[in-house]
Amino acid sequence: IIIQGGDIISNGGGFTQVPNFIAGNKKVSVGAKLTYAVLLKYAWQNDFCFPGQKRLADDIGVTKRSLFSFVKELEKAGFIKIQRRGQDKVNQNILNLKARKRTA
Repeated sequence: IIIQGGDIISNGGGFTQVPNFIAGNKKVSVGAKLTYAVLLKYAWQNDFCFPGQKRLADDIGVTKRSLFSFVKELEKAGFIKIQRRGQDKVNQNILNLKARKRTA
C-alpha cells in the first residue's frame, strides 16, 4: 500500500478507526461496521456523545431506517448496548470495546 498526496490525517479532517474485532467480524454487515465506526468517532471526543439519528444517517449516507437496522444489528451482536433514558431524552449508546472471543 502506498499513500500519496500529503498528510492523510490533515487532508481529510482526520480519520475514523474500526477495531479489528469489528472489522473482521463476519456476523455483522458492512453498514453495521461503519455505524460502529461513526459512533466511535463521536464518542472519542469526550468518552460520550449524543449525535442524533439524522446526523448519524447523514454521516453514513443512509436513511434513518437503515441506520436503525444497523444499530439493532450491533446491539444483537453485543457490540453496543442501548440504554433508554425516558420520554423526551436521547437514548444512550454504550460501545463495547472489549473484543469477544472468536468462535469457528
